[in-house]
Amino acid sequence: MERDVLNQVIDKTKALMEAPTCCAELKEAAKEWLDAVGTNDEDRQTERYLRELKEDIMPIDQLIAFAGSEDGKKYFGEEKAAEIVGHSNTIKQQGAAYCDCPACMLVEELIHLLS
Repeated sequence: MERDVLNQVIDKTKALMEAPTCCAELKEAAKEWLDAVGTNDEDRQTERYLRELKEDIMPIDQLIAFAGSEDGKKYFGEEKAAEIVGHSNTIKQQGAAYCDCPACMLVEELIHLLS
């Protein structure tokens, strides 16, 4: 990985770990990747990290479906769930493929950099 790209990935990974919407599994994968940078394990951890990033990014249609469901209403609360559905439909109409929460936005950038 070129040094400039590596530095971008490191910075975005650190920001991802601080994002309030980043799940525990992704934080762990991010930490393990950071710990492996510059070691013999870097390539393997990069592949693992990229797989986890791809698994954890929230497709916009999936977010809309979940937030609009009874489980989504229980999880977010009815008012917040309705807000999420409305916002998600708006950004979907504007061409968004994924959720635009802080974590998903960083994940999308990281996938691009690592692919």
